[in-house]
Amino acid sequence: MIEARPLIVRLRNFVGDTVLSIPALRLLQSHGYRLELVGKGWARGLLEAEGWRVHVRPDGLRERVAQLRQLRRQFRAEDPGFEARSNALLFPYAFSAALDSRLAGLKAEGHASDGRGWLLQRGLPKREGRHTLVEYWELASDFLGVQAEPPRDIGMQVSEAQRNAARSLLAAQGLEPGRFVLICPFANGRVEFLDRSWPAFPDFVRRLRAEGRQVVIVPGPAEVQGAQDLYPEAIRLDGVALGVYSALLQLAGVVVANDTGPAHVAAGVGARLLSIWGPVDASRWAPWGSTVTLMRRGPTEWVSVDEVLAAVGACAPHCLRANRP
Repeated sequence: MIEARPLIVRLRNFVGDTVLSIPALRLLQSHGYRLELVGKGWARGLLEAEGWRVHVRPDGLRERVAQLRQLRRQFRAEDPGFEARSNALLFPYAFSAALDSRLAGLKAEGHASDGRGWLLQRGLPKREGRHTLVEYWELASDFLGVQAEPPRDIGMQVSEAQRNAARSLLAAQGLEPGRFVLICPFANGRVEFLDRSWPAFPDFVRRLRAEGRQVVIVPGPAEVQGAQDLYPEAIRLDGVALGVYSALLQLAGVVVANDTGPAHVAAGVGARLLSIWGPVDASRWAPWGSTVTLMRRGPTEWVSVDEVLAAVGACAPHCLRANRP
């Protein structure tokens, strides 16, 4: 006898979107589904403490379909009702996600967009003017046939092992939890052809250090050289796994971030976050949660360094001063 009905859930390919989908995933689980997630390899570390199994998605079409067929066979053997119901939910909007599921013989549901409705068991409405978290929440609600309000905070879990690893990294640098500023200054790519990077970030970090504050940066593999060149004053932690990065964000006194995946992780784990925005639509993509302060003047003007420095002091005035010069 199975404890819960298996449901294949295709995650999106971006860290921020995966974080924003967590409340929807929990909603599915609360209605008796055992989530079998298909996504990028980094999702395993990111979602480790949630307890969900992540099947790493291959790149090629043939391999992707073979993976889904294997999962279909496995879950059909475990659950006689697997084939009798909708058994996959697609968070991506892409045509290819629906095609993969159809070729694998799955009964998938998802947003009926990108001309893919005919590939789905049921196409679900994609409502306009929604924050992305709400959009994913409504997708899960429509799949379940329920109505509920999304949570105020994501409450993303961090495992004790990840937290201990983060504490060890900090101790090796002479840092204490809560007594450093963690910056996320990189924002790879553009959204709607708009730049998401605050141009004043280097000057901001120099002035933070001049105030005697400890500044930490955790660059991705493609960001190490940029971190070294642009932020030599910061303590750089290279090669940190995403789950441990989540714990570092949670342990920071305050996080200052561009519109980027780690900002969503910071909000997800409940870190104090100063989210700096420029021209991109914040109503749809801003980090979600009660610990987020959105710093945005408007679509054509960035906030000043003085404004962000003042916000850093207001967020944690008692815990951000360095212990030593």
